[in-house]
Amino acid sequence: MRDLFYIEVGSFQKSHAGERICGDVFVSQKVKEENRTVVVLSDGMGHGVKANLLATLTATMGLNFTKEHKDARKIAEIIMNTLPVCSERKISYATFSIVDIEESGLTTIINYDNPDPIVMRGNELYKPDWQYLVLESENNAGKEIKACAFEAQKEDRIILMSDGITQSGLGKGKYLLGWGLDNVQQQVVDNVTEKPELSAAKLAGRIVNKAHSNDNYQAKDDMSAAAIYFREPRQLLLCSGPPFDKEKDKELAQIVKNFEGKRVLCGGTTADIISRELNIPIKDTLDFDDPELPPLSYMDGIDLVTEGILTLSKVSEVLEKFSPRTDLGKGPADSIVKMFLESDTIYFWIGTAINVAHQDPNLPVELEIRRTVIKKIAKTLETKFLKEISIRFI
Repeated sequence: MRDLFYIEVGSFQKSHAGERICGDVFVSQKVKEENRTVVVLSDGMGHGVKANLLATLTATMGLNFTKEHKDARKIAEIIMNTLPVCSERKISYATFSIVDIEESGLTTIINYDNPDPIVMRGNELYKPDWQYLVLESENNAGKEIKACAFEAQKEDRIILMSDGITQSGLGKGKYLLGWGLDNVQQQVVDNVTEKPELSAAKLAGRIVNKAHSNDNYQAKDDMSAAAIYFREPRQLLLCSGPPFDKEKDKELAQIVKNFEGKRVLCGGTTADIISRELNIPIKDTLDFDDPELPPLSYMDGIDLVTEGILTLSKVSEVLEKFSPRTDLGKGPADSIVKMFLESDTIYFWIGTAINVAHQDPNLPVELEIRRTVIKKIAKTLETKFLKEISIRFI
């Protein structure tokens, strides 16, 4: 069943040399109501803005039609009937790979004109039973898409890529005929064997960076790789704010004590409660790694202890602006963001007692109350980073 593993999704891209916009588009979404994950990679013909628009259209349609449980042939027909066709080559202006992972672990892959997806079971290649589906509509008669379905297991991986990866190095040097799928597969096997816990994003990054080096760091095509990693979930608990009822202090302390995963306390009052109830002293520091925020404190058994609402407000801001190029520092907010990104399932236990200090009308307008900030953080983590979130108010 799905609850036996977490589905980590990561991607990495390089644009065609001289282009700021990538002509490949990657989208993924968790369908919360059905506990499904849908991932799509599309490669628009050519490069630049036009390719990006065509790939965006294709990826969006692929995502939405898959969410609606449409048949693989139907999805392909609709996409290919919507896209313009190259007058010379008589093919659609975009390719696509779609992965649909159901709650049970049943995983379906549909692939049209992208390099074959790579499936790994542990550190070995896994060969799913690929079927060739021939399209029959008037416009697309005879065109083929590849599809497969299998039951995913923990430590499985799926890698999608655009042909900028397999064709890298074409025409000169070591790979006269291009890097090729076999060599990409071997790199994936080597990477996973060397580092079995390698994250999805880092695996995708290694594939793209190697392809980029094959082209002497002047990409001749857009390069994209996406990886899906089925693994043990990494859990994090963040507590912030005193419980509404003081009698709940002991309950909160036991939740922190018994939690299996990383623990973060945000707020001096929260830290004082845990310190008192669990008899763990707080060690304050004067390490101002972020001039905008009070410094970190330390408690044995707790991974991070920070100030409350100011730090959480900055966490929300950093998450909203975060991109693959974001360079996180050592400050309290950046440290929390790092821990969020390294976690899969994040539990928020939020106290609902009013902190009088935050009712001061002279404080900045953007200083939202804790509950609002947490909900904002949770929404960003769910939609932008595909984290699984649980919020409890106490």
